[in-house]
Amino acid sequence: MVKTSLFISGKLMTGAEELIELWHKEPSSIIWVDLYEHDIDAETSLLQSEFGLHPLAIQDAQRERHPPKIESYDDYTFLLLRGLSADSVNIDFRTIQIALFTGKNFLVTRHTGPSSSINSLHEIAAQNPAEYSNPSKLALKLCRLVALRYLNILLELETRLEKVEDLMLENPDDSLLEELIHYKSDLKRMHRIATYHAQVFRDLKDGNYNGFIESDRKHEAIDVWEQQERTQSLSQLYYETASDLIDGYISVASHHLNKIMKVLTIVMAVFVPLSFLAGIYGMNFEYMPELHSKSGYFILLSVMAGIATFLMYIFRKMKWL
Repeated sequence: MVKTSLFISGKLMTGAEELIELWHKEPSSIIWVDLYEHDIDAETSLLQSEFGLHPLAIQDAQRERHPPKIESYDDYTFLLLRGLSADSVNIDFRTIQIALFTGKNFLVTRHTGPSSSINSLHEIAAQNPAEYSNPSKLALKLCRLVALRYLNILLELETRLEKVEDLMLENPDDSLLEELIHYKSDLKRMHRIATYHAQVFRDLKDGNYNGFIESDRKHEAIDVWEQQERTQSLSQLYYETASDLIDGYISVASHHLNKIMKVLTIVMAVFVPLSFLAGIYGMNFEYMPELHSKSGYFILLSVMAGIATFLMYIFRKMKWL
């Protein structure tokens, strides 16, 4: 599928590939071509013949998985990002590959799955075509939308982690431990992506990339870099928080287990001597001295009760009870 937006004299025209020919005829016009689920061979031919893009850059853009990168060519800049899929709204996220080719008068985007960031950019450009009739501004706006989606997920997770901590102290449950383990895995993956993105945008703000950074766009590039840096730091912070909560859960669970074991130990300590006495006098030997004593039964019960009372006193004095 090819979705084309053509900016001419502050106005916006939308359509498909037919607008590319009109773009060539209007040197002052700006075009944005968005590619999704398009035939690979036709897509390659289109990008090479109409925009003169390098075959290796096109191959990287068409791969299902490739680390984020930025690369400068003679008259355009190639940027590769890992964006969130359209249905990713929480930490259990999926990613898609978003490629951007930004020249002086064109922007080409390609994504491997539905992207709410690109859909939002289409809506924003349609509402104010005069402001966004600039490839560099469109590209940086898309980068910021991609970064904000990661940040929003992290900020929502912060609230959930606080709630999990409270629940863990009130009523530890194995489902909480399972949830935290999943968080650790997802946060580690997000941190890896954020690290790639932070490096890419650090290079972008510090370097000279054709068609991407103009003098009046420097602060926008810095803003995107700051968003990526924040995503990187927050994902690392929440990863460590999840790890601490897992350790805390294990400690709380061990504490509860120790309390149970202490109770069982006290019960066993009390009944071991009582069981010993009951075992001794439960043996029916004929010549046991106390066997024919009228008060032997009551004496033995008194001794057993005294032992139990003495042990309970000792345990309470040691603050085991």
